[in-house]
Amino acid sequence: MMRIAISRFRLALPFLIGLVFGVAVVSSSAQAAEPSAAGLWQKVEDDKTVGWFLFVDHDGVFEGIIVKTFPRPGDDPNEICAKCTDDRKNAPLLGISFIRDMKREGLKYDGGNVLNPRDGNIYKAKMTVSPDGQTLILRGFLGISLFGKDETWSRLPDTSMAQVDPGIIAKYLPAQAAAAKPPAAMKKGAVPAPAPAR
Repeated sequence: MMRIAISRFRLALPFLIGLVFGVAVVSSSAQAAEPSAAGLWQKVEDDKTVGWFLFVDHDGVFEGIIVKTFPRPGDDPNEICAKCTDDRKNAPLLGISFIRDMKREGLKYDGGNVLNPRDGNIYKAKMTVSPDGQTLILRGFLGISLFGKDETWSRLPDTSMAQVDPGIIAKYLPAQAAAAKPPAAMKKGAVPAPAPAR
């Protein structure tokens, strides 16, 4: 009896290993298929675009950067974070890291914080990306999430990245900036090589 049970177990062992491996692969590919907050987002208020924000993934911890502003008449287009009290003190709003330490768990992001660059206050924050990856809800709050405010942003197409300042791309996405760099310009006075004869 014992020999029969052991031989059946030996026959079933490869199947069980394959089943466990298959479940692990399906589980990891399902998580990989979920949309990420990484990319370019737009905030609109009263039918007017307020800003563009870039989210960068640092191995599962996300950072949000202001990459384009749309100043209203009378606003300073070169506004700085004069009231910030940390490493962002007097940093230009354009290119400032205003969302930090967002840790991803599927479509939800938690444990982070958001800076209000107008008054220098830093709030706890969490985010959720919609299952289709086209909407991001940011919630900033004091103490507990109940005492907070939601903002809903829309994803911008990848082609919009061409409108972002190249200096910001170079700082936060150096690999992408290097790939987009045109070939080295010819030195002044260099004569181009003649075209091959036909």
